[in-house]
Order: sequence, then C-alpha cells, then structure tokens
Amino acid sequence: MKITLRYFALWREQLGREEETREVAPGTTVGALIGEVVAEQPRLVAMRPSTMFMVNQEYAALGQTLADGDEVAVIPPVSGGSQDTTSRLFKVVETPLDLNEVIRAVEDPTAGATVSFIGTVRDHSLGKEVVALDYEAYPAAAEKMMARVADEIAERWGLRRVAIIHRVGHLTVGEASVVIAVSSPHRHEAFAACEYVIKRLKEIVPVWKKEAYTDGATWIGSEADYPRGPQGTATANRPAGETEEERRG
Repeated sequence: MKITLRYFALWREQLGREEETREVAPGTTVGALIGEVVAEQPRLVAMRPSTMFMVNQEYAALGQTLADGDEVAVIPPVSGGSQDTTSRLFKVVETPLDLNEVIRAVEDPTAGATVSFIGTVRDHSLGKEVVALDYEAYPAAAEKMMARVADEIAERWGLRRVAIIHRVGHLTVGEASVVIAVSSPHRHEAFAACEYVIKRLKEIVPVWKKEAYTDGATWIGSEADYPRGPQGTATANRPAGETEEERRG
C-alpha cells in the first residue's frame, strides 16, 4: 500500500521534508508507521507522546489501520478557506486579516449581539522579547476543525453564525494572527461562545507558531518536549511559574 505522510513545524524541521510517500504492508497501523519514522530520527522520540495524528484530515488513534492511498498528517502540539453558508466562514490565509470580513459573515437581523476577537502578535513571551512570529498550518484540516468548533457551539448554545480566519506566514509585532466573530440574540451567549472558540482553536486546530526572539526561536507547544539549544530548539523545561495558557497564548 502507498501512504502519504505530511509533516509540520518541528517534525518538518527535524526530518528536513514536508511530505513523502511510503510503501507499507496491508494491516499497518498509524502507530507502526510513525514508529518507522521515529526510528530514523531519534530526536523525535521525545515529541511522540505529545503529538497527534490525522488520517485523511480526521484525528486518528495510533491503533487505526491504514488503507491504500491514505494521507497521514503528523500534528505537533498546536499553538491553532472555505465557506459553507453565509453564516459560517472558516479560512486560513497568508494575507493581512480584515475584522470586518468576519463581522459581515455573521450579520443577522435576529442578532442582538456580535462579539469579535482579534489575536495580535505581542512583543514578549516566555520572559523574552519577541521580534516576530512564523505561523504554519495544515490548511484543509485546520478549516475542517474550525467548522467542527462551530458545530460544537451550535450544539452547546444553539448559535449558528460563527466566522474564523487565521493567518499564516511571517508576522511582526502588532499584526493580527486570528480574527473571530460570533453573533447571538443575547450578549451572554455571544461572549461565552467567542471565548470557547479561542480555547478550542488552541486544542484541536492544526496551526503552529514559531516565536523569534533576539537570541533564538522556538516552536510554541513543543518547548516542553525538547532541550533548547543555541539554534532555538525547544526546551524540555517550562519556565518557572508559567501557566499552560501563557505558554501557548
């Protein structure tokens, strides 16, 4: 069987390639395939427990059996287009973001509240001065997971007007990395749903960020898995007193 593998962020850097096709035996599982990859690059052993995997853009367990033609994406810890209706908009783009675009996407005469959020590049993180961020994504899967977050919001609050656009590429301090909008008949649900989107983006949407400092760089979400060296390889020790939200924020 032929299986396509796609690598992102620190895995891509360690392996030196974005994707490859491998011949495997029938019955091969995701875990067995990844075991072959890790055997070729032992430095990835430390990252494997915190890495997730997608088969054909759906999260998969290590024990899932692969089929001929499957695409397996290696998803390091995330930092986080298509439009299916006028009330839902999910995109990954390389261009500067427009808040008005997400607000227009959720406009509704029945809505008494529209809550929006802009995530911007801040000038400090991990006790260091940040000079820039580089965002990387698995676009098709990221947009699919954004839609899943919107489905969760519809199930939880009954809201069906959600828009999310995330930027990738090189961003400098002050630039917007993500814009979100949610509309609702009442403000309480709109605020709660918008906060929910932000949290879930960091949990399941395959978007990664690499922070550049004056003395190096690191992939956020990976610094707990690797000792950090002079070239900016992530460290195995989280800075003292730092919360998970601060680490990934």
